[in-house]
Amino acid sequence: MDLGTSTAGPPPSNKRRNVFSPTKIQALSDDIICAVFSFLDLVHLIRCTAVCKSWRQVIDKSKLLQTLCYKQRGIFGGDFDISTPSEGIWRRLQALAISQHQSSLRAGSVDIYQWRGHSDGIDKCKMKVGLLLTGGSGKVMRLWSVERYKCLAEYDLPHTGSLIDFDFDESKVVGLVGSNICLWRRKEKKNIFSSQGVQFPRGSCMCYVDPEAIVGCEDGRARVFDMYGRKWARIIKMHDGPITCLSLNDDHLLIGGSSFGRISLSDLSSDQQVGTLKTNDSADLSTLCYNSSSNILFVGSRAGRASSWDLRMMKRLWEVRVSPNVLTSIQHMRDDTSILAIGGIDGVLRLVDPQKGDILSSCIMDESSRKLYRSQNHQSKVTRKKGIRVLEDTRIDLMPRTSRPSINCLAVGMQKVVTTHADGYIRVWRFGK
Repeated sequence: MDLGTSTAGPPPSNKRRNVFSPTKIQALSDDIICAVFSFLDLVHLIRCTAVCKSWRQVIDKSKLLQTLCYKQRGIFGGDFDISTPSEGIWRRLQALAISQHQSSLRAGSVDIYQWRGHSDGIDKCKMKVGLLLTGGSGKVMRLWSVERYKCLAEYDLPHTGSLIDFDFDESKVVGLVGSNICLWRRKEKKNIFSSQGVQFPRGSCMCYVDPEAIVGCEDGRARVFDMYGRKWARIIKMHDGPITCLSLNDDHLLIGGSSFGRISLSDLSSDQQVGTLKTNDSADLSTLCYNSSSNILFVGSRAGRASSWDLRMMKRLWEVRVSPNVLTSIQHMRDDTSILAIGGIDGVLRLVDPQKGDILSSCIMDESSRKLYRSQNHQSKVTRKKGIRVLEDTRIDLMPRTSRPSINCLAVGMQKVVTTHADGYIRVWRFGK
């Protein structure tokens, strides 16, 4: 055999390829992640447990929460023991987080971080788990990190009409564009689906709970779109006049506000109306939100009045005029019953007691304060301003408009409120101790 004629290829190279890729959190060991978490205070550590299951498992195993709770045991009372079962700790932590949220919004310091999020006005915003989705008169929606003030994704709108309303979850974005329901995957810029072929009176609002999107229309009917079947499934008669705002609770109770101050309740599973409610002033209802933990509905009107309703008793709890102008947005943090945030065209951010309707605080910007906030993650300039809490008897109309630009929409998170405006700005109101 001639060994010199071997057909074997050259020996494999021992040189390692230089592959550069960004380091991801998954590449870090639990010990390193735990060491990073040890620098956080109790409230921020609680927030980290909501990011993902792996982070919560690391925090649970490390006993960091129990240790911090032990250091602050005076808050919980003298009976707190570091060996308290985890479920008991979580209940106490939730109570502590809500207590700090409430006290900060009531009387804490206010810092406002603002940036130009769109070149056109921002009419709508939705916030979930630290992510903010914004859109308006332009041809794009944007998804933001509220903590980093960074745009994470953009979603191009089809040329079939203007953006009216939208919502999103962990995997997709659903929008009402003209007379079409459009669907985007969270990681894709262009919509992957657009309903076609069904014409109906102009829609004014939308709510979405997988797999159905419900559109409130000018003819007083709600139209239900099946996202999986990709078809309009049914029509629900709710009002004689236009539906102006919609919400859907966990029990598939569809809540629709309309002109003339009326609220209609319909069972989405049977399409049957189960009740109606009537406000005192008969003004157009402009916004509503539902608290699933208390079964309380909050409603705002174009006459500046806010009201609260117990849907179990079908009874109004209170109704007060909180503003001399139109209310555009009324929201609370999910499952929170301590603070209600209300915004409107007078540009004042009002924090209201959900139990009684009393105004706890009214906030505007200090226009004279301006400081550049540098963030390496942000594509445009972020400025920081101070917020001012104005006294209850202050003449709002005498305050400069630059200190209180009209609020088109708002969203509430832990110790913060996000507002969006007609000038394309996004403002994050952070409340401290």
